[in-house]
Amino acid sequence: MRLTVLGCAGSFPGPESACSAYLVEAEGYRLLIDFGSGSLSALQRYSDMRRVDAILLTHLHCDHMLDACTYVVVRRYDPAGPLPPLPVYAPLGAAERIAAAYSTEGEPVDDVYTFYGLQPGTFPIGPLTVTVDRVNHPVETYGVRIEHNGRVLAYSSDTAPCEALLRLAAGADLFLCEASYQDGVSNPPDLHLTGGEAGEAATKADVAKLLLTHLVPAWASEASIVEAAGDAYAGPVEVVRPGARYDL
Repeated sequence: MRLTVLGCAGSFPGPESACSAYLVEAEGYRLLIDFGSGSLSALQRYSDMRRVDAILLTHLHCDHMLDACTYVVVRRYDPAGPLPPLPVYAPLGAAERIAAAYSTEGEPVDDVYTFYGLQPGTFPIGPLTVTVDRVNHPVETYGVRIEHNGRVLAYSSDTAPCEALLRLAAGADLFLCEASYQDGVSNPPDLHLTGGEAGEAATKADVAKLLLTHLVPAWASEASIVEAAGDAYAGPVEVVRPGARYDL
């Protein structure tokens, strides 16, 4: 498996990154996990934007799905002809949400996407074995575990601490985990993780490497997030950057 970070800014595009979007490749198959604001630009920079085989949207907040609306133009109006409908795995309501954002008339997008409603469980997407479970966020949100050839990538999506996150991350080779909030201050409950909480989850799940994402520089300094995560987790910690690639 290969993970390519297309966007990693938390909650809104940052000065150096689009919002959440991650490309996972295996055996020539390309799964796009989340498609946040601005990430279509990065997809063109690091890959062929037409060669996506499936999309998984962990939840329907704009910073994780909005460019799925812009992508309608890419697939519907390609000069060589419309591209075939693309499988989209997402919470229920994704079709209506994307259609409403794309057009004020709510024009259907079923010529572009074939939607499959997520629910907790394990299922194949191409050569990948994918497990999703509900995590602790105000809207229906799924953390993700991806397995291929004995290697495991776990992705928190957006979440506060919860048991589902630990199950999804258990023994992962790479744990891509959000860390939006500053430790030691009063943060809104049931919304995001601090750096320390991301580190605690990595320790409890016994992961091999912690990749921090979804940082919000306007809310907390990167240095403080990394320090808090390192205090709670003894393994390697890295903040992801747009264009970074990780081979599992």
